[in-house]
Amino acid sequence: MKKDDKNKQIVNFLFEVGTMRKLPRIHQQVLLSQDLSDNIATHSYRVSLIAWFLAKLEKADPYKTMMMGFLHDVKEVRSGDHNYIHKKYVKIFEKEISKDQLGELPFSDLLEIDQEFEERKSKEAIIAKDADLLDQILLLKEYTHQGNKEAEEWLSGKGNDKVNIQYKSLKTEAAKKLGKEILEGKVSEWWENIWTPKNR
Repeated sequence: MKKDDKNKQIVNFLFEVGTMRKLPRIHQQVLLSQDLSDNIATHSYRVSLIAWFLAKLEKADPYKTMMMGFLHDVKEVRSGDHNYIHKKYVKIFEKEISKDQLGELPFSDLLEIDQEFEERKSKEAIIAKDADLLDQILLLKEYTHQGNKEAEEWLSGKGNDKVNIQYKSLKTEAAKKLGKEILEGKVSEWWENIWTPKNR
């Protein structure tokens, strides 16, 4: 492979990743919400930061865990996002997408990290999935704060089981503690001791 070809592949991949900003997360259909700030890129960004914190708390590799957070939905550039309704009817060829999307890049690390995440066997992969679930809890909490009744129902648990489904799926102790804090906390608390009516 010529040096120019390698750079072209990297740049083309970065352009592809840039389109994640244009892909809305499809749970907006069932949450009856049209949130232009909620897209695959913003979701992946917060998942990555959550993954970093969880990796530190669980004494795992923060680099690898954070990279799994960045990459976990990059396939959706080619397949689109699917909610629980779509998953019943649509088959996604995730392995094929990963191979086509990441397999030809000049460094094999990204494909290896993506495959490790999908296998969910390593500590880092389990933590990265927990980070994905925690971001969904955060989002539901934010939507509930804004008065979204459907999000409130998902947050508190559907049907007879009044436990948040994402919280129930968490595997690591650090994620369970953060999840509990999210469920019991306030979305606006972060700025309550910062604001002031006076300009400096």
